[in-house]
Amino acid sequence: MNMDKPIRRVAIFGLLLFFGLMAQVNYVQGSQADNLRTDARNSRQYSDLFNSPRGTISAGGEVLVSSTETHKDNPKYGRSYKDGPVFAPVTGYFNGNATQVERAYNSLLGGKDKRITQQRWFDTFIGKKAEGANLELTINPRAQRVAYEKLKGQTQEGRRGGAVVIDVRTGAVQVAASWPSFDPNEIAPQTGDKGVKRLNELDGATGVIKPLVDNALSQTFPPGSSFKAVTSAVGMQDLNVNSSTTVNTGQLILPESGRPLPNSHDSGSCAGSAPLKGAFAESCNTSFAKMALDLGIQQLHDGAEKFGFGKRVNLEPDFPAAKSEVPVSVQDASGKTIPTGKDGTARSGIGQENVRATPLQMAMVAAAIANKGKIMNPYVVQKARAKDQSELYNASPKLFGQAMTGDQASQLEDMMRAVVSEGTAKNLQSANIAGKTGTAEQGQGIPNSRWFVGFGPFDNPRYAFAVITEGPGDGATNAGPVAAAIMAQVLKK
Repeated sequence: MNMDKPIRRVAIFGLLLFFGLMAQVNYVQGSQADNLRTDARNSRQYSDLFNSPRGTISAGGEVLVSSTETHKDNPKYGRSYKDGPVFAPVTGYFNGNATQVERAYNSLLGGKDKRITQQRWFDTFIGKKAEGANLELTINPRAQRVAYEKLKGQTQEGRRGGAVVIDVRTGAVQVAASWPSFDPNEIAPQTGDKGVKRLNELDGATGVIKPLVDNALSQTFPPGSSFKAVTSAVGMQDLNVNSSTTVNTGQLILPESGRPLPNSHDSGSCAGSAPLKGAFAESCNTSFAKMALDLGIQQLHDGAEKFGFGKRVNLEPDFPAAKSEVPVSVQDASGKTIPTGKDGTARSGIGQENVRATPLQMAMVAAAIANKGKIMNPYVVQKARAKDQSELYNASPKLFGQAMTGDQASQLEDMMRAVVSEGTAKNLQSANIAGKTGTAEQGQGIPNSRWFVGFGPFDNPRYAFAVITEGPGDGATNAGPVAAAIMAQVLKK
């Protein structure tokens, strides 16, 4: 009997089984590895979080966030934050949970993103852990440090300050600084139980200071007279006014209460009537309150939406800013909806009542003015690179919206220049910036919200900014110099 034929059949069958097994292993460990690793039923994903280094986060050639060996079994790797409180509003923190950029790009930083695992499938096949990608931010580190220190020095003790600078052509965020802040090193993985306790303390903070909620992107404030830029833009669109239109700058009696709405002064352009440009430069409250009444709260609300109000602006995936608002109604303590009345509408036109804005939002307003009415979507991550320096991601500018026409934006540019050359911010004439001051009252016993919102350079704007500090006094003297110092660093070649 010839045994060769049955043996060949068995051998061929055995080889087919072997190749089938190899194909299945390749499928499971290669193409399906990411799904299995992130499946909610896989407990190993949590124990593996700290067993390999995460990618670095850099800006301006500086490594701001890196992984460090702990020489322990768990965690094997910690996280190190250079000047942690300065950059925390952008980097966020990582300790298993994550915020800001650490959360938005968690899968890339942790080496679990498909752009890495599919490219390095053989490493996965042989059990070698994929290495996390490195991120490059749009932030200007020197300007960020200036902003942090200036906010710290200008903000009243126990109160808040924030600053944002945006490249008007691209939307790239150059500065997003907050005071007070927190140190992510205190809650990094290597801190163990001590870090968990500290995070609970920060998260449970009561009162006005909430360190985990930054004051650049994640907190809103009444914008005061800086909001007159929005009111002016909506008025130009819906009431057919322009910078030369004569407006009433004299006394305004509020229609419901019968009380007068005061100006800060009753001389110059605020003496009775003036061109809109003059009323804007000297910040005559009555002109813009009257404009808001002529518009009505719904039109003011709808016009503000073109700038981003009423939306949670996404800087990056899973990294939204707080929503700025011009409410047409609010809910009282009992949950009853109360429409914004006429008195409230007038006050909304000057950035008071229930109008709230983040520094990011007001920087977007200034960006529209400096960029022919266009707003580019703000972002903070420029590039992601694998460990072999291959590019995994490169940000491309995206249009957020057209807030107004180019002609209207050009008129508002000139109106902002007039604020510095002849209006409420003449103290900033040598700073090579233009903008709008704002000083908002926040209630009995609460310090003012002081703003300066604008652009630089003065003649050919490239960057838009917004600065807010809390304390006594006005925006021109308590936010303007902060903006000037930040922009002096941003504009350095």
